[in-house]
Amino acid sequence: MEDIQENIPFQLTDELIEKVEVLVEDQSDKELKTLLNDYHHADIAEILDDLDLDDAVYVIKLLDSETTSEILMELDEDIREKVLENLSNKEIAEEIEELDTDDAADMIAELPEERQSKVISQIEDDEHREEIQELLAYDEDTAGGLMAKELVKVYETWTVAGCLRRIRGQAKDVTRVHSVYVVDKTDKLIGRLSLKDLITSKSDQKIADIAKDNVDWVNVHDDVEDVAKVMAKYDLEAIPVVDDNHILLGRITIDDIIDVIREEADKDYQLAAGISQDVEADDSILQLTRARLPWLFLGLVGGVGAFLIMEGFHDAFEKYAVLFFFTPLIAAMAGNVGVQSSAIIVQGLANDDIKGSVNNRLIKEMLLAALNGTILALFLFLFVWVTKGDFYTALAISVSLVAVIIVAGLIGTFVPLFLDKRGIDPAIATGPFITTSNDIFGILIYFWIAKLILGI
Repeated sequence: MEDIQENIPFQLTDELIEKVEVLVEDQSDKELKTLLNDYHHADIAEILDDLDLDDAVYVIKLLDSETTSEILMELDEDIREKVLENLSNKEIAEEIEELDTDDAADMIAELPEERQSKVISQIEDDEHREEIQELLAYDEDTAGGLMAKELVKVYETWTVAGCLRRIRGQAKDVTRVHSVYVVDKTDKLIGRLSLKDLITSKSDQKIADIAKDNVDWVNVHDDVEDVAKVMAKYDLEAIPVVDDNHILLGRITIDDIIDVIREEADKDYQLAAGISQDVEADDSILQLTRARLPWLFLGLVGGVGAFLIMEGFHDAFEKYAVLFFFTPLIAAMAGNVGVQSSAIIVQGLANDDIKGSVNNRLIKEMLLAALNGTILALFLFLFVWVTKGDFYTALAISVSLVAVIIVAGLIGTFVPLFLDKRGIDPAIATGPFITTSNDIFGILIYFWIAKLILGI
């Protein structure tokens, strides 16, 4: 019955929050510990996210470091920052000593620079401290900044019996043993070891005889996005990290890669929405304004550009006023087609699915846009002809729509490919950049073709 209960998804309720707040206020430590003991550390973090800061700090100080270290890593970043501000350097060091080196380095990196060295100096485990300092030296967006030092490695010259004895000692510091890595006497990565082969092999066999040499790896300076692509491509739960000399330095596990993928997805979504900085809903008005204003200003510039174009065709409005009423339709179609095209390309680039030359991609998009545009234009032509009774006006509007859709599709395809080649995040292309540019080009093409067909 207990196992069934543990599998029920946690749901935070107002009653639970109120109960925790009452226990904190009454300082009913024993009852509070008993209550929280039934919850996973991620669930407790969710509870603390909804408590007042003082109450959250009280709970953190009440529970043992083995539990609270995991809770801290699950807290919302802003909440964790405030909680850490209310802990002493010694208390933070005690939390860090319970964490794997990658999580420990991440937590220290979030501290103000003046506190980082003070906290590190309070870590009693010399090896743990040195490994954390090593990780802090790497850029956070590289494999080195993401890896953990905890792993299980064996030397090719060991026997199976000797290997099993030593693995027991190493495994106690590793949360999950995904793989056993084989190195030579200089610590160069030369293969991996299957636990099944290790258990079923004779005790006097050499590790070199049962190790597999087809091991995937990443360089310590590789970008985290490239690491994510490798692990996704080969369905890896963990991957070893080596330096330029192929020396084994650490490993990256799938849970860290999931965090990277989620962060990149959030960033791309914000870029696509026209938000230029990493922000959250709870950020200050000033932070949100800084993130949104640049692209809103671009939209304003685009609107002014569209106004100037339309003003330049005022003579067309005087003779064919109906053209004015179809302007929003043309602009909307241009923006929609451009965003669709760019979104597909950006997704393909993110998943490394874009193959072949740019010219072939543009030709394909042009044909697709021409087909879609022609079908839509036929409906629009019949609608305008029937409702307005003017063949040439209907022809001008429908032909313009085809041209606008083709151009919008080409822009939506070319821009993200161009940005990617220049090392710029192509997700920026799916936002107001594409919408605004296609609005301007769409209106320009619309009136130019209409003026040509109608002889204005």
